[in-house]
Amino acid sequence: MRQKIVIAGGTGFIGTYLEQEFKQRGWEARIISRRPGHISWEDREGIREALEHADLLVNLAGKSVNCRYDEKNKAEILHSRTETTEILGKAVLACEHPPELWINSSTATIYRHAEDRPMTEEAGEIGSGFSVDVAKAWEQSFFSFQLPHTRQAALRIAIVLGRGGGVMTPYRNLVRFGLGGIQGPGRQRFSWIHLHDILGIILFLKEHPELSGVFNVSAPNPVTNKELMQELRRAMHMPFGLPASKWMLETGARIIRTETELILKSRWVIPERLMRAGYDFKYKTLEEALQEIIP
Repeated sequence: MRQKIVIAGGTGFIGTYLEQEFKQRGWEARIISRRPGHISWEDREGIREALEHADLLVNLAGKSVNCRYDEKNKAEILHSRTETTEILGKAVLACEHPPELWINSSTATIYRHAEDRPMTEEAGEIGSGFSVDVAKAWEQSFFSFQLPHTRQAALRIAIVLGRGGGVMTPYRNLVRFGLGGIQGPGRQRFSWIHLHDILGIILFLKEHPELSGVFNVSAPNPVTNKELMQELRRAMHMPFGLPASKWMLETGARIIRTETELILKSRWVIPERLMRAGYDFKYKTLEEALQEIIP
């Protein structure tokens, strides 16, 4: 019998990559999405049926945070994460043969702005503000379910880098048009993870039944914003890049309907639990990652 993965919120940048990779490995892949052609979030019986005898459930569902944080968007960002997690939890409980492992997305933004020291799972300090409140509610919804036959792991994912989309598109455009200098002070930390390591970590957790709980999903060598932009310019053979001050970023964010937190918050996150468990990162440095992404 083929192994089966169910990917909730599986039509985005990460989900489409995972679907393709698991299918290439011979898995059956079922997708839950609001987009036509997949299992609908309103189809609770269809969700339960898909989860029966599944080897792996991966939940990536949630409205993009690349928007202005007005009250409407804030409500959608929160509810799109907690409500979908609760739907999945109830469906798992209703299964006669539930998934062996449920991996739920979370975010490295749950930690405070950190320029003084790195945040680990054990010693990291939870931050404050809207994004942190969303992350805490998301994890609380996930771990509120007591699932005797399903192991649970929450992935506090850093900024995901990979070909064909995600944050690389706007970053490459900035560099291409000569705007690839430091953003804000430039000393804020940039924790990142290559798309291939997302897959690697999911497979690693599946193969290690002793592992559960919260995991920082970030490469072991975060960089500063200044180093990030230097590496991007080097990879794209761009000799210069104009800097953007905080007030310029605030103005630009209002124009393109996003928030400067995505750029200015210092995310200094270390994947201590994964390293201790023996996961071997495919892309340990930003230079290695960009060599694969920008050929």
